[in-house]
Amino acid sequence: MSDFFTSLGVYIPIIWMLVKILAVFVGVMSLSAVLTWAERKGAALIQDRIGPNRAKIIGNIRLFGIFHLMGDGFKLIFKEDLVPLHVTRGLFWIAPLLAFVPAMMGFAIVPFGQSFEWHGHVLHMSVIDPGNGMGMLYPMAIASLAVYGILTASWASNNKWSMLSGMRGTANMISYEISFSLAVIAIFLQMGAYDPHEIIAAQSSMWNVVRQPLGFLLFFVCAFAETNRLPFDFAEGESEIVAGFLTEFSGMKLGFLWLSEYVHMVTVSALMVTLYFGGWQIPFVANPGPLLSFIAFALKLLFFCWMFIWVRWTLPRFRYDQLMFIGWKILLPIGFANLLFYAWLINKGVV
Repeated sequence: MSDFFTSLGVYIPIIWMLVKILAVFVGVMSLSAVLTWAERKGAALIQDRIGPNRAKIIGNIRLFGIFHLMGDGFKLIFKEDLVPLHVTRGLFWIAPLLAFVPAMMGFAIVPFGQSFEWHGHVLHMSVIDPGNGMGMLYPMAIASLAVYGILTASWASNNKWSMLSGMRGTANMISYEISFSLAVIAIFLQMGAYDPHEIIAAQSSMWNVVRQPLGFLLFFVCAFAETNRLPFDFAEGESEIVAGFLTEFSGMKLGFLWLSEYVHMVTVSALMVTLYFGGWQIPFVANPGPLLSFIAFALKLLFFCWMFIWVRWTLPRFRYDQLMFIGWKILLPIGFANLLFYAWLINKGVV
């Protein structure tokens, strides 16, 4: 067996890359699908509802309503794919992909475990290996493309409610993206690097959430706006504008648009773990190894995914004028002040 792996030689990194791509795609997709079930169970728990609990497959085994997830999946796959006559067909077909693909691609740079050496090759636990020159700039650039999915879906629908939804969602994401980026730039400034592996390594003694608590709070709040989650859910706003940009979609187009929100939520949670909570690092464990480090990263990721659900079913939606006020007159000045403060500390040699 050892001779077999030795004979593979230069093909080991290529095989490992394919394995990582498949694992990340299947893992993120599976987690996002499960989160749609966790969302409904979380709503039931927090707001004293019943929640999904009826579907069963064998006998009386219901497993907390998990089979509702399978029912939803089959329903979306086999549901008739209706395309209204008044829509712009080309954009209508491509909009779900414009929302889904950037959300999925943003996870590619995130290290989900400790790198290890195998048969003379250093294998990194991230789809895009370090040293490519992009670092954490890559997910920031990709995340900014997610707005095109919402805008294209609303424009292609040729529906006044969808258009209103797209305009509000676009203004929401653009307004908070600036403060979101300022929080991340402050991390780059203090770490002296934007490679995620170096940022994680620099947190071996102290997590960045302790070094930059205000920056984390800024990132955390803006993450809800970036993912269009309550209390900043202005792209859909189901209590005000029907189903927003989703109104005209059905079948798997609707499924991809729904799933993109949860994929984006997983990606932003992974970025939060990487930037502020040590990534795969485990406190007081210097070298956890690939398996233990992956488990640590997964547990942190799941915690922040639950935080998104918790906040959604706890806080009410802001008014649109409150959204703009918070984004431009509160968070943006805080972001600039936080960045200038750490620039001053670095200049003084304090940090």
